[in-house]
Amino acid sequence: MNIKTSQYLVDEAKKKISTIQAKEVRELVEKGEAHLIDIRDIRELWKEGTIKSSQHIPRGMLEFWLDPESSYYKEKKIEKIKKLILFCALGLRSALATKSLVDMGFENVSHVDGGFDSLKKEGLEVIPKKKK
Repeated sequence: MNIKTSQYLVDEAKKKISTIQAKEVRELVEKGEAHLIDIRDIRELWKEGTIKSSQHIPRGMLEFWLDPESSYYKEKKIEKIKKLILFCALGLRSALATKSLVDMGFENVSHVDGGFDSLKKEGLEVIPKKKK
C-alpha cells in the first residue's frame, strides 16, 4: 500500500492556495478587511486562548458549516465580502482546510503561515476561551 504522508498533502495544498504572513494578517484585521477563522480543536482554545477578532469553526465542521446545502449549515457564520483567513496552531491543518474551501468554490480565502504561533508573535491580542 502506497499512502501519501500528511506533509505531502500539506505541501500539495500549499501549491494551490494563498498563504499570507502574520504581519499582513494584522494589517488586514486592523483595516477590518479580514475575517479570521480559528480551526483548532476546542481543547486547544481552552488551553491557549484565541485571537481576539477570530471566530472558531472546528476543522471537522468547516465544510459543513459553510455549505448552504448541508444540514449543518450555519447561516451568516462568515461575511462573504471579507477575505477569509484560516489559522490553526502552526499552519498545517489550515493549509488543508483552505484547499478544501478553494475546492468548494470559495475565492477570497487564505491561510496564515505559521498559524496561531506566528499571529501571537506578531502581537495580535490573545483572549481566553472559556469552557461553556
